Amino acid sequence: MRRDVKVKMDLEAVGPARLTLSLAPAGGAPADERISVRQGDDEVLLREVDDLHGGRLHVCEVDTGPVRIEYSATVIGDRTAPVCEPIDEIRYLRPSRYCESDVLRPIAIAEFGGIEGEALLAAVSSWVGVNIAYLPGSSLPTDGAVRTLLSRQGVCRDFAHLVVAFLRALDVPARVVSVYAPGLAPMDFHAVAEAAVDGAWHVVDATARAPRGTLLRIATGRDAADTAFLASRGEQVRLDRLEVTAVADELPDDDMRRLAVLH
Repeated sequence: MRRDVKVKMDLEAVGPARLTLSLAPAGGAPADERISVRQGDDEVLLREVDDLHGGRLHVCEVDTGPVRIEYSATVIGDRTAPVCEPIDEIRYLRPSRYCESDVLRPIAIAEFGGIEGEALLAAVSSWVGVNIAYLPGSSLPTDGAVRTLLSRQGVCRDFAHLVVAFLRALDVPARVVSVYAPGLAPMDFHAVAEAAVDGAWHVVDATARAPRGTLLRIATGRDAADTAFLASRGEQVRLDRLEVTAVADELPDDDMRRLAVLH
């Protein structure tokens, strides 16, 4: 499979700031990859930093004023799926900032108690997909799984947080992954869950808004705090425009009842 991804982003920095960009597909640089950060006519120097699970971050310093960011890459074939390591079974069972699995444990047991393995992933995905309304603009950046459950609405990151929280509450290691998602409409960055079953990671997307077989991993972590496409330190940075494009040479059928691996 061939996947082509592009990002265009316009920012406004009110003062000097450090930007951390999470735009590059995980697993090593593709053969055809371009990234540019410019202020006016000047190219901003970028430094690449390794993240968890093959993630690649790009860090730069910007001054006051507009910032233009452009990224593009072509990925051919599947990338290596990470193995569930012993430390993963510890890290991804703990409650986290946006996945309050300790709070949701009684609800998870009441709804899914006695279900295991592949059937549990399908049950949680289906429950969240049916009971939570996908509504753009309905949640705040600070909302976690509990708030999503109470409001019964959210966007992809909220769906992923609730899936992860339910699974962790049932002693299944689970985490959040930011991805490029060919087939997604409207096009944007996408967030899904990943759960460990029999020592292997499997993708869970309760939104069912893009074929899981096309997804391209960007960043992997405990929740959205680890997988944001942009983070800044220093003076305030405002996002004025974001355009994301992700296309694949095929959009395979996706049986949501079956396990799928995210590459």
